[in-house]
Formats: sequence, structure tokens, C-alpha cells
Amino acid sequence: MLFLAPIGSLVAIFFAIFLIIKIMRHDEGTAEMREIAAWVREGSYAYIKRQYSVVGAFFAVVFCILFFLYTRGYLIIFVPFAFLSGGFFSGLCGFIGMAVATRSSARTASAARTSLNGALNVAFSSGAVMGLMVVGLGLLDLSIWYYFLDWFYRGLEESQRIQNITSTMLNFGMGASFMALFARVGGGIFTKAADVGADLCGKVECGIPEDDPRNPAVIADNVGDNVGDVAGMGADLYESYVGSIVATMALGSAAFINYGMSLKGITVPLVMAAVGVVASVIGTLFVRSGEKAEQHELLMALRKGVFVSAGLIAISSYFVIKFVLGMQFIGVYWAVISGLLAGIIMGLSTEYFTSARYSPARDVARSALTGPATVIISGISVGMLSTIVPVVVVALAILASFYFSGGAKDFNLGLYGVGISAVGMLSTLGITLATDAYGPVADNAGGNAEMTHQKPEVRRRTDALDALGNTTAATGKGFAIGSAALSALALIAAYREHIHLLGGTLNTDLMNPRLLAGLFIGGMLPFAFCSLTMKAVGRAASDVVVEVRRQFREIKGLMEGREKPDYAKCISIVTSSAQKEMIVPSLLAILAPIVVGLLMGIEAGVGLLVGSLICGFVLAIMMANAGGAWDNAKKYIESGAEGGKGSPSHKAAVVGDTVGDPFKDTSGPSLNILIKLMSMVSIVFASFIMANTLFK
Repeated sequence: MLFLAPIGSLVAIFFAIFLIIKIMRHDEGTAEMREIAAWVREGSYAYIKRQYSVVGAFFAVVFCILFFLYTRGYLIIFVPFAFLSGGFFSGLCGFIGMAVATRSSARTASAARTSLNGALNVAFSSGAVMGLMVVGLGLLDLSIWYYFLDWFYRGLEESQRIQNITSTMLNFGMGASFMALFARVGGGIFTKAADVGADLCGKVECGIPEDDPRNPAVIADNVGDNVGDVAGMGADLYESYVGSIVATMALGSAAFINYGMSLKGITVPLVMAAVGVVASVIGTLFVRSGEKAEQHELLMALRKGVFVSAGLIAISSYFVIKFVLGMQFIGVYWAVISGLLAGIIMGLSTEYFTSARYSPARDVARSALTGPATVIISGISVGMLSTIVPVVVVALAILASFYFSGGAKDFNLGLYGVGISAVGMLSTLGITLATDAYGPVADNAGGNAEMTHQKPEVRRRTDALDALGNTTAATGKGFAIGSAALSALALIAAYREHIHLLGGTLNTDLMNPRLLAGLFIGGMLPFAFCSLTMKAVGRAASDVVVEVRRQFREIKGLMEGREKPDYAKCISIVTSSAQKEMIVPSLLAILAPIVVGLLMGIEAGVGLLVGSLICGFVLAIMMANAGGAWDNAKKYIESGAEGGKGSPSHKAAVVGDTVGDPFKDTSGPSLNILIKLMSMVSIVFASFIMANTLFK
């Protein structure tokens, strides 16, 4: 059944290619619409080219370090090359998603001239390309490494061969994590600096509409949607996807070794991923809507696809577990179900706290009547309250998956159950990511319609898709955070097994002072990381504001629409700022586990991972949902509620949304990668740390 993994990867890739051809056949609209799309596309490519050149240099340095560690006997020869392959595929996913998204926005706006369903179809197909490329390339990367290593270790006895394969594959996720962190942090700084700069000068100071072509930062804002929310999100979830699978494979090798079933234990996550690909492809066929631009109808159109995929996985995974592991381990099936249900419940919870259909976001909108301060207080309150359901759900999923899979009798089986629940949650990634990546395309389509002065009906349709995109993006972030928590927990468990394989011992007594020290430092790191990324957004946004004010002041006739702004200057400013500002936060995530391990020992390293996981998970939910509530409260006021567009309450809501932008699109999502990357770095450098730590 392992052959299903490469077959599943090809199914996803070929279906994504089919969708790309289908999208390209749609009309891109008028000459003006094509011109705006070309500006956005050119800016996106310029940013990605510059980012990949910076990241490429960084990868070259790390490759040399890893190769040096190989020559000293700390690593095997495959680790440096696995690092490169993980980074390459992660970056490729983001690039393909961005390339398709920048070609889909004008086509979505053009389709909206005819029908709402046509516009939804184009935007969602673009998102589906992103989702399917992530799972397709992820499975392809996993399959290549598995079959190569299986051939390389062919002379070993099966259980030893499987252990060598999984411990080696566990290391290649670090490359994906590195690329994801740079893509998320750099893209997040770019998109929110441009967005904040455009909103502060455009809406608040000058009183012009969102996406107004007179705003010099408007193209940079649209570029940011693609490089941050598409390329960054794709790289992020690629890393979660492969990380959860390889961690569960490593746990499966250890859990089933005493039963003589190590190969079967690593087969399940790969086959589950392949089944998820097929289910996601089928689910995309169910996404249809009517012509009413009502949020409930549009949301149900997307939900239908996700629920169909989840249902197919729930049914098929039973037979996967039954035929691979046998009925004696059927409890593993319920671990899969617990992960699936946790993902769905977290999505619904996020929707409740961020959608303008429900009271939390409307309460934030109502607080705008008394000014920006109460908007900010109300939004933070909603974000904090929204952590309750996800934390409880993940806690229950951990307990359920551990005990369902047999953890009461065999601890390693329980850990395998936790890992397989993460695989279960991420098995719907192909379509779940599609509903998320759809949002930036719809947002750009609305900007294109506004800048090209389309008929009110077109703008009404694109606004409906954009408002839905805010909700699906928030839901997607909730899903990403939840999956990151379970994936990171599986990685920590795999790290524990890796330490044992290297001959080390771990004293995880809670009163161990080194473990406690690590817990405190780990709990602090997410806050330090968020401080750095938010300050970076603030500095870059300030540069944009200064430039936009200069253009309004110096370009005569700009406000009257007689002259065009210098869009390229704003794009250049945020591109340069994002590249500089992403370095320090990224280095913090990479160096922290190595430094703590060397100075305080491997127990402190474990404490660091656990502390950052708990604090990072809760903080990420709070920031993402607070930002989503502020954003949709602003959209709710713009629809005519609480004073409507241009009112003092609207300006107050814009301030709240401006604060929320780096919350939900820079710092919050980047925490997903922080908590996983530190686990990956710990695994790769484990032997080096054990040999050189001050605490033997």
C-alpha cells in the first residue's frame, strides 16, 4: 500500500495542472484590468526573487554547517541534502501558489461581471491549486526519500532498516521549516506594512476608499496579499504536512517494533495522506453557489467541499487501519477521527469569533461608536476569550488519541496515536488550504474591480467574496495553528525517541531544575518573537506612510485623479524592509534550541520545546482571532452598520483593523512555524548537543 503515496502525489499534481489550465482559459478582462494585474504580478515576482536570493545564501551557509557536522561524525551524509530538498519543495509550493494567484485575481473580477458563482469558481480553483500542490509535492518529496533510503539500507534487517529510514527522514523537515519561517515572516512583514501604510494614509488621513488607485501603496498592498497570505501560507502548511507525517512515521517505527510491524506502522500515515489527496480532489467538485451574495450561502458552498472530504476520509481511514494494522489496533482509527473532529471544531470556533454574522465581531463594531481605544480593548478581549475552545479541543484530542490507540498499555502506541491524529487533521489539507488561499485572490479581485471602476454589481459580488475570504482566512489560520500544535507535539515525542536511539537518557521529572529553566525560556520565546515581528511591521509601515504622504504632497493632481502615483516606490520600500527585518526573528528561532541545549542540557531543550509549544499555541490563537474580529468588524461597519463608511466609528474600526493586521497576518501565523522549527532544529542537532553540552 506504500505505492499509494506516490500515486496520490501524482493525482494531486495532475489535478492542480488541470485547474491551472482551466483558470487560464477564463477572460482576464479589460486592458485596464490586465494592466493592474500585471503590476501586482510584477511586484510579487520582484519580491520573491529578492527573498529567494537572500534565503538561498542562508541555505548555502547552513548546508556547509551541516556538512561539516557530517565530517565530524555528528550527522549522516543524507541530512545536508535532505535539508536542501525540504527547503526547495517548500519554496516551490509557495511560488506556484503565488504565480497562479496573481494570474487569477483579474480573471475573478472579470468573471464577477457575469456571475457570482463564476467568480467563486475561479478564485476557489486558484486556492485549490495551492492546496493540491502542497499535498502533492509533499507526498512526492516523502516518497522519493523513502524509496531511496529503503534501497540504500536494503541489506539491513527490516526493523533496523525502518528505524534508519525514519530517523533520517525526520531530519529533512528542517529545510521545509526554515523556508516556511522566512516565507511567513518576510511575507507577513511585507503584506502588513503595505496594508497598514495604505489604510492609515488612505482611509484615515485622506478619506479615500480602500483599493483606490490614487493611493500610492495600493499595489504594494495587493502584492502583499500574494507573497504573505499565499506564498507564506503554502510554505507554512507544507512544513506542517510533511512534519506531521515524518514524525508519525518515526513514532510508528518505535511503537510497533515489539509487534514485528514497524513497516506497517510507517505505512499508515503515508496511506492516510494519499487517501486525503483523493478526498480533497472529490471535495473540490462540490463547491458551488447560487447568485445571492449572502455570506451564509457562500460559506456553505465552501463548507460543503470540506465536509465531503472529511466524510470520505472518516470512512476510508477505517479500512486503511483495518487492512494495514488489523482489528487489534482499530483504536488508531478513533485517534484519526479525533484529529479530524478537532480540526472541524476549531474551524467552527474561529468562524464564530471572527465572522460578522455572530456577536463577538459585532460587539467590536459596536465599541467603535466610542472611539479607537474601546475598539482595541474589545478586540483583544475577543481574542483572549476565543482561546478557550481550541485549547480544550486540542487537549481532548490529545487524551482521546493517546488512550484510543492503546496508550494505557503501551506508552509508545499512545504517542503514535497523537501523531496519527495530527495526520488525520491535516489529511483534509488539500481542500482546507484551498478555502484559505482563495481569500487573497478574492481580495485582489475586489481591488482590481475598484481600481478599474467596474459597475456596482461587480464590486458587490467581489466584496461578498472578499468578506467571505476574511472568514475563511481566519478559519484557515485556526486550522493551521491547531495542526501546528499536534504536529509539534508529535515532533517533540519523536525527538524523545531520537534521543533514546542515540543512547541518551532524559530526566523529565517536573522538579528537574534544568527542565523548569527550559520551560520558562520556552514560554518567553513566543512573546519575544512576536515583539520583533510586530516592531518590524511598525518600522516598515512608517516608511510607507512617509512615502505615501510625500507623493500626495508633491505629485500635483494626484488626489484629483489627474496623475498616477509611483506604485513601484512603495513596493521597493516594503521589499527592502521585509528582507532586512526577517533576519533577527528567524535567527532567534534557529539558535534558541541549540544555545539552550548546549548551555543547560537536553532536558532544558525539551522544556524549551514544551514551553514554547504551550505559550505559542495560545498566543497564536489569540492574535489570529483578535485580528480577524477587528477586520470583520470594520467590514460590518462598511456594510452600513454602526454609522457606515466614512463615519467616526468607521475610522475607529480602521485603527483597530490596522492594529490587528500584524496580529493575524504576521506574528500569529509565524508562531506556527516557530514551535515546529525549534523541534526540527533540536532533532537535527541532537547528537552535537549531547556531545558538547555543559551538562553531561
